[in-house]
Amino acid sequence: MITASSGARITPSTDTPTTDWRQLWREAVTDAGELLGLLGLQHLAGQLPPADAGFQLRVPRGFVARMRHGDASDPLLLQVLPQLAELDEVAGFAVDAVGDLAARAAQGVLHKYHGRALLIASGSCAINCRYCFRRHFPYGEEMAAAGQWRQALEHLRRDDSISELILSGGDPLALATGKLEELSRGLADLPHVTRLRIHTRLPVVLPERIDPAFTAWLAALPLQKVVVLHANHANEFDGHVDAACARLRDTGASLLNQSVLLRGVNDDAEVLAGLSERLFAAGVLPYYLHQLDRVQGTAHFEVDDASAQALMEALRARLPGYLVPRLVREVGGEASKRPV
Repeated sequence: MITASSGARITPSTDTPTTDWRQLWREAVTDAGELLGLLGLQHLAGQLPPADAGFQLRVPRGFVARMRHGDASDPLLLQVLPQLAELDEVAGFAVDAVGDLAARAAQGVLHKYHGRALLIASGSCAINCRYCFRRHFPYGEEMAAAGQWRQALEHLRRDDSISELILSGGDPLALATGKLEELSRGLADLPHVTRLRIHTRLPVVLPERIDPAFTAWLAALPLQKVVVLHANHANEFDGHVDAACARLRDTGASLLNQSVLLRGVNDDAEVLAGLSERLFAAGVLPYYLHQLDRVQGTAHFEVDDASAQALMEALRARLPGYLVPRLVREVGGEASKRPV
């Protein structure tokens, strides 16, 4: 993994920033050479894999601005920068590590757990995390939003044991708010669906997405609402993210966070404790700390179970219980996440 000495953070532009999340999405950095140049690390370009190791780099410029200039070990940078190690073939790492395809119940619908159905709402993300467990997922064939959500809604209609609908992806907030409104209109005649859970990284990496149109839609939903964020390090938070979290809370949504334990990023008790404290300051409760899903191209991020358990012991010794996430692993075919 690339390493270098620490430095100061990037100074954001003094130009008047846009608040149009769609424009900011389009302006994301998609070239690894440009990303290294923005951070003063262009001398490391020779250590990059060819063609982004088969998984395109994408990172919003606002997220880049939170990285430390001149520091190739920055924990935010390491989450998004392609590495030569992604090309290694490692035994036990597969294309579909968590059994998503075996859980397919309809177009874009994964039904793994009792009472809950997950919709692959979108195949797009504002940021491409290198450890992504769906980096090889066939999004072109599996999109619940296709055809006005018809197949997904029909599956929900047929199974009245489903009380919670989970929107995932990709990132479901990559969809225009109008497309989400289309889904909620379809849910209106499904009284057994009483809770909506949204799994999203956008409030953290592109907080401008939490705009008035979106919050008006979310606030008006006649459902219990849970928004599960995804942040792995306290440095991912700034005032813009705090404000986005406040706007989400104002809709009546409960905010949780799930993280992934990543070697070189957050495999340190002080770092994890700092993340929990920073989450709570933003009005978000820690939920899960996931052991890495063993997806092809991600082995260099893995932390062994014994080390992970030692980290959890250290967290329990220094944090109140409500700030200690549950250490879990997802195993394909099992009825719930497995405690580690």
